[in-house]
Amino acid sequence: MIKVRDLSKNYGDVEAVKSINFEIQDGEIVGFLGENGAGKTTALKMITGYLSPTSGMVEVNNLNISDHALEIQTQIGYLPELNPLYPEMTVYEYLEFIAKVRKITGKQFRNALSRVVDKCGLQGVVHKHISSCSKGYKQRIGLAGSMIHDPKILILDEPVTGLDPNQIVEIRELIKSLGREKLVLMSSHILQEIQATVDRIMIIHQGEIVANGTNEELMSNFRGNTLLNLDIKNANENSLKDLSVAIPNLPIEPYIATSTEPGSTHLAELFFKIRDDFDITILLIEHDMKFVNHLCDRVMVLDYGKTIFEGHIKDAIKDEEVIKAYLGDFKHA
Repeated sequence: MIKVRDLSKNYGDVEAVKSINFEIQDGEIVGFLGENGAGKTTALKMITGYLSPTSGMVEVNNLNISDHALEIQTQIGYLPELNPLYPEMTVYEYLEFIAKVRKITGKQFRNALSRVVDKCGLQGVVHKHISSCSKGYKQRIGLAGSMIHDPKILILDEPVTGLDPNQIVEIRELIKSLGREKLVLMSSHILQEIQATVDRIMIIHQGEIVANGTNEELMSNFRGNTLLNLDIKNANENSLKDLSVAIPNLPIEPYIATSTEPGSTHLAELFFKIRDDFDITILLIEHDMKFVNHLCDRVMVLDYGKTIFEGHIKDAIKDEEVIKAYLGDFKHA
């Protein structure tokens, strides 16, 4: 169990975390949701004992982290956002190194290795160099390292950041399976990923926890407070005046497209303009297939370093090998 009381962290005059309170019971998978800079990583570092709080208390299994940090760290597996791997090592060498740090050797290490390799699906890469593994496998390796000592608690900071859609699904299912036997606290800035993985969601904003409950509870609490943004294209001034008369309290503002998210039509239009105005060839490396479908004249699809398709996007999304390797349930838009 994790118990947090009035936990705060200040950096000079900046309050990164502001007197947060929560409890997590054994067997729960809890999501820590917040935008970048909201205080998620700072809070997780304090909970794991790698950062001293300005004030407040953290208890892990009835031990106060201020007095029992080393003992608590033997009960926690921590995967930071920047996965601390050594690319020149093989997977076996890395896990052996992590185990030795925790004084796990000999038969105990062999048993631990077998357990984490099986649990994290690393059978095919144990003797490969980490540098040659995909991002998805690197996250699995990081998870295996954090679990080598069989901790009761797993704390995962942005575990799916930078992964492609298939890898996200794989790591999500792995986290859910781990949650059947461990307490899991994972952070993310992606609402859909948190909703698909956890039992309970805590939302942190500007260092404060502003919501705490199941997905159903949070959605129920916010019903009746929905903000609707209506984007009207190619409307003339008279049409907008008629709309304001029909809906008197509707604020109408001119809209300037600024989106640069992958998949954004505005970003695609910017690429088209650069290509046409400056006669520039653009090579795009991207795993968002809807964005690729909207933008590209031709695609090359790679799977584990091998080209499995080259041609028009409309043919790629019908190719059985491409669908099996990458697209999943993507449908031509």
